Amino acid sequence: MITIRLPDGSTKELQDGDDALALAASIGRRLAKAAVAAIVDGVPVDLGTPLHDGAEVAVITEDSEAGRAVLRHSTAHVLAQAVLGLWPGAHYAIGPSIADGFYYDFELPGGATFSDDDLERIEEKMRAIMDADQAFVREEHSIDEGLALFADQPFKREIIEGVAGPAPDLTLSAEASGDIEADGSAVSAYRNDGFVDLCRGPHVASTGRLGHFKLLRVAGAYWRGDEHRPQLQRIYGTAWESDKALAEHLHRLVEAERRDHRRIGAELDLFSFPTEIGSGLAVFHPKGATIRRLMEEYSRQRHIDGGYDFVYTPHISKAELFEISGHLDWFAESMYPPMELDEGQRYYLKPMNCPFHVLVYRSRQRSYRELPMRLFEFGSVYRYEKSGVVHGLTRVRGMTQDDSHIFCSREEMATELGALLTFVLDLLGDFGLDDFYLELSTRPPGKAVGSDEEWAEATEALRDVATGRGLDLLMDEGGGAFYGPKISVQARDAIGRYWQVSTIQLDFQTPQRFGLEYVGADNARHRPVMIHRALFGSVERFFAILLEHYAGALPTWLMPVQVVVLPVRDDHNDYAHDVAAALRDAGVRVEVDIADEPLNARIRRWKVEKVPYVLVVGDDDVGAGTVGVNARSSERAVRDVPLDEFVTALSAEIAEKSSPEKGASSPDEVREGSPVTEPNG
Repeated sequence: MITIRLPDGSTKELQDGDDALALAASIGRRLAKAAVAAIVDGVPVDLGTPLHDGAEVAVITEDSEAGRAVLRHSTAHVLAQAVLGLWPGAHYAIGPSIADGFYYDFELPGGATFSDDDLERIEEKMRAIMDADQAFVREEHSIDEGLALFADQPFKREIIEGVAGPAPDLTLSAEASGDIEADGSAVSAYRNDGFVDLCRGPHVASTGRLGHFKLLRVAGAYWRGDEHRPQLQRIYGTAWESDKALAEHLHRLVEAERRDHRRIGAELDLFSFPTEIGSGLAVFHPKGATIRRLMEEYSRQRHIDGGYDFVYTPHISKAELFEISGHLDWFAESMYPPMELDEGQRYYLKPMNCPFHVLVYRSRQRSYRELPMRLFEFGSVYRYEKSGVVHGLTRVRGMTQDDSHIFCSREEMATELGALLTFVLDLLGDFGLDDFYLELSTRPPGKAVGSDEEWAEATEALRDVATGRGLDLLMDEGGGAFYGPKISVQARDAIGRYWQVSTIQLDFQTPQRFGLEYVGADNARHRPVMIHRALFGSVERFFAILLEHYAGALPTWLMPVQVVVLPVRDDHNDYAHDVAAALRDAGVRVEVDIADEPLNARIRRWKVEKVPYVLVVGDDDVGAGTVGVNARSSERAVRDVPLDEFVTALSAEIAEKSSPEKGASSPDEVREGSPVTEPNG
């Protein structure tokens, strides 16, 4: 007999040689049916892995994120098997699970490419493989055996050689973490019905366990993201635990397409990316610039109220600054090439604001009485993102970060971190994002400065403040910056997607690199701690997130045009302008659309523009001082609303940062009338 310890601390007695599936069955039939893999002593394994006495075991179920990752990675293997069956001689590279899906990269014989029409044929082949219920069988090989096994697969050989060679490629080790042991000591592979793939696992027991999947699209992708390497053909897909879960996800994809900020930005004339300027460099049009200005002004006032001091810094710097900060050692691949000026002096566009803020702090001797010093800037930065990853406003090459850097003592660090996280979450809530979890990113292997002890202290400090909020905390091992760990706030949008928004990074290294000091109460010199914080992340990315969260129908306070007044006939124009003047006096952004085309056509046009309120004025309104209110949230008009009541209600809605979808268009909530049509007159 062997004793197994479960996650809740209880134990189970099993027979010698029993595996994780037997453990699941001993707990319950439902658990055994839902199980896809297990975690034994912290290591993910196949369900068929024999257990040892004293093992700590957690069963991974199909409806958990870890379980879905197993389903998706197993489905990716079947995709590769199907492609190699349909295109003999094809080379296959990597096929990881990703958020909500998977992909696999291929190089087809003769430089052939996939088309979207091929997806149906590949799916049919995959379903045949799944119907055959082929067992996934794990194999262990030496490095030489692995190289021989994949003798005709150059990408698999490169992975093995890069990880297990005399000078291991740390980047490749991270990229291939799902394919080969991190120490390169052995090669594991999975075989089913003659097809074999390099993989650490775990996998489902057999292909018959799969089936709730859909191939989505074809794209090009450079091998290892390097534009100088071969361009491969990438097939994206999604896989779930049930047809219902798959259907719900496909519906979310349709909804995400409807909410795509690039489409909305074009339809509402908010921004563009002129080819004459270059990829990833956005131009904001008047309406988009108004939204952006409102975002920035509100954030600016909140920072003033929070005790921040504003600074301004240049867009370029001599190389020396980035040599001291470490950016040229650890971040150079994301920086624009240097400009050579002043007899060979190299200047760089700044990729980050932090070294500049450090120089503000270092400009004179500092006292403990000045701490914490909170510096803030809407600072433009420039990063050379590869063309394949540039995407609308969410991944750009030129961006504005709402960057703050806090310099404080070790004793102030915990209090400042806690207050900072509260500030971040409160401000995000003001923009309508209020469902979060936190992610803690730790030291990146081979890409960090500082001692293990410093990183451990910084990581634990962030962990303490994160757990103190009562939010879910997920670990992102190795995802920190080169100078320190970070907390990232992941915000859930209206259709259930999570976006990384704010980040808080704790940095012991930069103050050392720049020799920062302050004079303490003991008259001795001390080293400050530096906290990096971007609240929006970048203004451009946050702008895109809000557009998609609200599907373009932003809260009234953020809309560039809040009210449009439509006179029924041209003899109502003067009253329409009087209404607009009253609204402008109340601080409302309003336009008048004179009666030069049919009323219903004008109403429809402004509804498409997602203007919160369209006011229609006719004969009765001119005499009574009223308006007809067409709210964005309703297909029915509210007639005869006194103008002063509407102005009061609208002003309250704007002050509360609300929208028509959350409240009535006038204090009289029962004035629900007929569908939107032309009023009398």
